[in-house]
Amino acid sequence: MNSKLSILLNGIIKENPVLVLVIGTCPFLATSTSAINGLGMGLSTMAVLICSNIVISILKNVIPDRVRIPCYITVIAGFVTIVQFLLQAYAPALNASLGIYIPLIVVNCIILGRAEMFASKNSVIDSLFDGIGMGLGFTLALFLMGVIREFLGAGTFLGMSVTADLIDPMTILTMAPGGFFVFGVLTAIINRITKGRVNREFSSEGFPGEIEASATLAAIAEAATAAPAPAQAEQGGEQ
Repeated sequence: MNSKLSILLNGIIKENPVLVLVIGTCPFLATSTSAINGLGMGLSTMAVLICSNIVISILKNVIPDRVRIPCYITVIAGFVTIVQFLLQAYAPALNASLGIYIPLIVVNCIILGRAEMFASKNSVIDSLFDGIGMGLGFTLALFLMGVIREFLGAGTFLGMSVTADLIDPMTILTMAPGGFFVFGVLTAIINRITKGRVNREFSSEGFPGEIEASATLAAIAEAATAAPAPAQAEQGGEQ
């Protein structure tokens, strides 16, 4: 039970996708101009992440290793299509507001990364908890970012006026520079909380083949440096 809880909680702070691992930042910055947009994008991504994790974990022994990435993308694209159809039917305003970023969930490196690094190597239950944890972490970060930018940049919360006639909104926070500024502040706060101890398991250093690739490069480098030695020895003998 403790292991399941740790998997669930990892994605919220310790391995938060955007504030700790700094991945998936494109939709994070683009759709967090308001709290409702951030919440909608986060929940949509979380739904796709949970469903794709479950399916990929079920099929992990069936999918051939050589074509696993195309298969993962196909599974993810199927769930993204379902989510987009649901948004078009039941939340057309939110779907129009998020625009192209809903279809782009297909290539969100958070989802593909968890499929490759976790779901394809663990049980269905563990993959479910991982999807929930990572999805919650992404959603909470997006919502918090949206609340800050909407409140300070437009003086509203969930579209309702809050600071009318009290303070002048800082409009720049609803623009790209303001997004980067708030992102930097939130990242600094999380880094302070975690004391800079970032779990590197999800980074590129942990992808399959990295050890073999490093060994190959090291062998090539060693061979390149050793190659001139025989030639120099031969020249010395001729002299």
